[in-house]
Amino acid sequence: MLFEVDLTTKSILMKNTEQPVSISQKTVVITGASSGVGLAAAEAFAKEGCNLVLAARGKEALDETVAICEALGASAIAVPTNVSEFKEVEHLAEKALEVNGSIDFWINNAGVMATGKFEETPIEVIDQVIKTNLLGYMHGARTVLPIFKKQKHGVLINNISIGGWMPAPYGTAYSASKYGIRGMVECLQGEVSDEPDIHIVGLYPSIQRSTGNMHSAKYSGLDFKIPPTASDPKKLAAAMVEMAKNPRKSKFTDWSSLLMRTAYGLFPKTVINSTSSALRLLMKEDNNTDTDGNVLTQSKNPMRIYGETILPVPSKKTKKIMLAGLLGAAALVIISMSGKKK
Repeated sequence: MLFEVDLTTKSILMKNTEQPVSISQKTVVITGASSGVGLAAAEAFAKEGCNLVLAARGKEALDETVAICEALGASAIAVPTNVSEFKEVEHLAEKALEVNGSIDFWINNAGVMATGKFEETPIEVIDQVIKTNLLGYMHGARTVLPIFKKQKHGVLINNISIGGWMPAPYGTAYSASKYGIRGMVECLQGEVSDEPDIHIVGLYPSIQRSTGNMHSAKYSGLDFKIPPTASDPKKLAAAMVEMAKNPRKSKFTDWSSLLMRTAYGLFPKTVINSTSSALRLLMKEDNNTDTDGNVLTQSKNPMRIYGETILPVPSKKTKKIMLAGLLGAAALVIISMSGKKK
């Protein structure tokens, strides 16, 4: 960064002389790469010219992701992997090293979700949510950290979700896994604090407009739909690329995730009780809509980035208006709560 003097205004200007960071030809491993955020991430890193090693349970959809990346000019391979099995994650890393010689970035992204009353969610589904989300991320970290330390560099990027900071009512196993991932990330950040070129990143996005919800397990007649204000998965993918180039310990990838964290921090009981009440209204007595989704088996169609929202996605201007409304409502709540305390 250099400084220049503007003679017309006699002011000092900062001139950015830093060159853009290139990650071309760097190797990135992405789990859960067959649809949703993982597919968006694969496309984003392919556009950067990276060598991609893509993992998911379903080979056919994974091969389609490889074809998309190759069409963008990147080198990509598919390694079918169930991240809840440590040996399969080890094989994933071994394949990446065999083909590319190193691993520069590892994206922990594969995840599943189950919503419904805790006591009505099958125990095998609860167990698998924890195995895929929490143990899957731990398997990734346990596998790649020794590689990073041997190389003396590497970035482990963890797609955690705002669920790592606030609970998701009627998503108990999911919440438990996300709180656990945040704990893992913060512990590991301390463990690598003496390794200046090894970074552990935690990303905290809000609800995504991806196929993730369409593939999730649903019980108690709770057919939760994607709200139109959900965030764009490509924006989260761009944040992953940003963290690969300029890693930070954590990042809230959209305004809504930061707003939700703040609201929950100020009024935890109000947020959890009101959200729970709203979801109870969506529950139906007829449980014919219940489904195990992709928790116990690989994801099925649609295998794409975007899912279907309840209503059309609003424009940026409309989103700003909605944000202003939410902030106004939050301010009214704070004022009313302050009055009650007096």
